[in-house]
Amino acid sequence: MARPRAVNILELLTPGAAIRPGVSDDSSLMERFRAGDGEAFTSIYRAHHTAVFRFAFHMTADSVIAGEITQDAFVWLIHHASEFDPNRGALPAFLKGVARRLVQRGQRNERRWLPFDMIEEIFAAGDADADFSAAVDAETLRTAIALLPIRYREAIVLCDLESQSYEEAARVLGCAVGTIRSRLHRGRVLLARKFQSKKGERV
Repeated sequence: MARPRAVNILELLTPGAAIRPGVSDDSSLMERFRAGDGEAFTSIYRAHHTAVFRFAFHMTADSVIAGEITQDAFVWLIHHASEFDPNRGALPAFLKGVARRLVQRGQRNERRWLPFDMIEEIFAAGDADADFSAAVDAETLRTAIALLPIRYREAIVLCDLESQSYEEAARVLGCAVGTIRSRLHRGRVLLARKFQSKKGERV
C-alpha cells in the first residue's frame, strides 16, 4: 500500500474517503422550505447535519460542543433561510460558514482556545512538511488541532481533514485562495513542531 502524503492527516481521524451527500436538489429544497414545507427542512437536515457536526467536531475536539453548534446552525437556518443564495455558493459551504461563526462566537465568549507556545518562533521555521505517521494518536491530534489559532485551525480542518480544495475552503471562509494557502502552511508548521516536540520528549 502506498504511503500517504506527509500532510494528509485525514486518515488519522476518519478512515476512508470523506462522504459527500448529494446536494443537487438543495436549491429546490430551500425554496420549498421557505414556502413553509417542513418536510423539505427535514430532508436538508438529514443530508447535511453529519457534515456540519464533523466540521464542528474537528474545530472543537468536543463532541458535546459540536452537537450544540450543529443544532444551533440549523436553528439559525430556520430563522434566516432567506440569507442562503445559491448563486453565491452551495448549501454545504453556507452551513459550514454558519457553524464557523458559531465556533468563533464560542471562542470569544468562553476563551476556550489557546495558541501554541512560541508561535512567533514557530512561524520562522522553514519547512512545513512533517512525517505524520499512523502511529500518531488520533485523540492527541484532535486536541492539537483544537488548540491552533482559529484562522489556521479552519484551514487545516477544511483542506486536510475534509479534503476540500483551496477554492472551496476560500468560499467557506470568505477569503482569497492565497490566504488559504498561507494559513494552511502556517497551521501545518504548528502541528509539525508540536509533534516533533512530543517525539523528542519520548526519547
